[in-house]
Amino acid sequence: MATNIGIMDSAYFVGRNEILTWINDRLHLSLSRVEEAASGAVQCQMLDVTFPGVVPMHKVNFDAKNEYDMIQNYKVLQDVFNKLKITKPLEINRLVRGRPLDNLEFLQWLKRFCDSINGGIMNESYNPVERRSKGGKERSVKGSNKMPNNNHHPPPNPRQLKPAKSAQVQVLSKELADLKISFDLLERERDFYFSKLRDVELLCQTPQVEDLPIVVAVKKILYATDANESALEDAQEYLDQSLGVEAEDEGNGEQEEEEEEEEKTQS
Repeated sequence: MATNIGIMDSAYFVGRNEILTWINDRLHLSLSRVEEAASGAVQCQMLDVTFPGVVPMHKVNFDAKNEYDMIQNYKVLQDVFNKLKITKPLEINRLVRGRPLDNLEFLQWLKRFCDSINGGIMNESYNPVERRSKGGKERSVKGSNKMPNNNHHPPPNPRQLKPAKSAQVQVLSKELADLKISFDLLERERDFYFSKLRDVELLCQTPQVEDLPIVVAVKKILYATDANESALEDAQEYLDQSLGVEAEDEGNGEQEEEEEEEEKTQS
């Protein structure tokens, strides 16, 4: 199982549109942004598709809007990870905030993992809507959101609400525009650094230099799979050991040359 996928794996070059198409096709949803999957319910059902019967869908809340309900979904997901012996760390505190980049990277990993199990082939016998309605907490009963009116207050005058609503719409529109700008900047920054890392990887794969100690040390950092620990220490240790051995070999060679020169002089 591809539970640990390095940052340079092709999985992390899959675009958000492809990720959204993958989710919507398999789960019969209509997500338009990756952060709409921040509740963890989509991830649970994707594993339900891949491993039928492993996910307790009756515990998955597709209506989760607040952080508490989202965390409960991720607890279900963590239990499934434990059952399947998946070692991928779940950074719940970052995912529930709905940050696009964090959620995109996790969904990229999830797609890569699920494809490694089923080869990217859809389970035609799986009914995602039925599984959500019968198994999960998908509460969409008509009229369930109606609240009793015990106070019998007269409805507000629509003309009085228009100025307030207009101001609120303007504020929300500005916030949305700012968020879109921030998202575009983050995406461009991410693509920039990925391209740099890819250039470094290709350079390290050059046959003439790929076995040099410094190149091997760099590849140790590039291909590290543990997201919680830095690989710099291991790479530095390897480099120090390699250079120490080389320095010792050079020293021995110089000593042998000096001894040979001394023997020639005496003879």
